[in-house]
Amino acid sequence: MLRFAIATALIAGAASPVAADVVDTSAAGFTVSKTVTIAATPDVVWDTLRAPQRWWAKEHTWSGDSANLYIDSQATGCFCEKLPGRGSVAHARLIFVDKGKLLRMEGAFGPLQSMAVTGVMTFELTPDGDKATMVKMTYTVGGYVAGGLEKIAAPVDSVLSQQLDGLKAAAEVPLPPAK
Repeated sequence: MLRFAIATALIAGAASPVAADVVDTSAAGFTVSKTVTIAATPDVVWDTLRAPQRWWAKEHTWSGDSANLYIDSQATGCFCEKLPGRGSVAHARLIFVDKGKLLRMEGAFGPLQSMAVTGVMTFELTPDGDKATMVKMTYTVGGYVAGGLEKIAAPVDSVLSQQLDGLKAAAEVPLPPAK
């Protein structure tokens, strides 16, 4: 049932208060991109980015629980999800990690995983003054889908925009001090 809900949200387009931009689209692929300014240092944003269980919406997980998400933040590492009692999902494989500056991964998220496509998602972090960070997220998808990929670009844009908004919200809320 959750798979159906995820597929329906992706294909129908999940609402997000601020949409990313569909930069390019064709039958063979698309690129979406969004830039946000986060009121936190690059180190804080980086640590938050590496903890998707803090910011990725549970509605866009296979398990229904963001706590099952994790990123092994090294090249060949995994953006994965545990499916308690059932198995796991590899959403993407990390291909470039430059601590505090850039995180790039290759993978087809959600229902795209069952299509003959691949995607590259990049998060670029740039300091913006002393206490803020600009984060640019870009996701480029290419491959074959019957009927083309043009109609999928806007729903993917909306879902990923929601995730970037979640990253911003999580990074701007300081974690309590360790005990």
